[in-house]
Amino acid sequence: MTTLKSKLQDDLNAAIKERDELRSSTLRLTLAAITKEEVAGKAKRELSDDEVLKVITREAKKRREAAEAFAQGGRAESAEREKAEGEVLAAYLPKQLSDDELNAIVAQAVEEAKAAGAEGPRAMGAVMKIVNPKVAGQAEGGRVAAAVKKLLAG
Repeated sequence: MTTLKSKLQDDLNAAIKERDELRSSTLRLTLAAITKEEVAGKAKRELSDDEVLKVITREAKKRREAAEAFAQGGRAESAEREKAEGEVLAAYLPKQLSDDELNAIVAQAVEEAKAAGAEGPRAMGAVMKIVNPKVAGQAEGGRVAAAVKKLLAG
């Protein structure tokens, strides 16, 4: 068992003992998503920590999107629950980059792309190829794309 998955399992056991319903249900759902990913495909396999992190990131994104949908639908109580679940999952994710840190990385990548001959809005793909490995797990794709568009347009 990977270290991150075993940490989730240990935290789930602790949450059950503490009778923390929110944490235990959130961790159960996340572990179920990890197990589902492990048995997807032709053969059962053990996920690496990076793959487990991707599953947690995907689950956290689902919570954020659900919270927004509930808030727009006028269901504040459900939105708060989804936000709280998202915060539980955020504890397992790497620290997100600030806007300034993200813009600095993107600016450097734009310079690299220009040096390689990519100019203007068409350089978006080249810049994203440079930026994505540097910010993997630390910034959401939408934020990264918006920063790249802003710098290429400006």
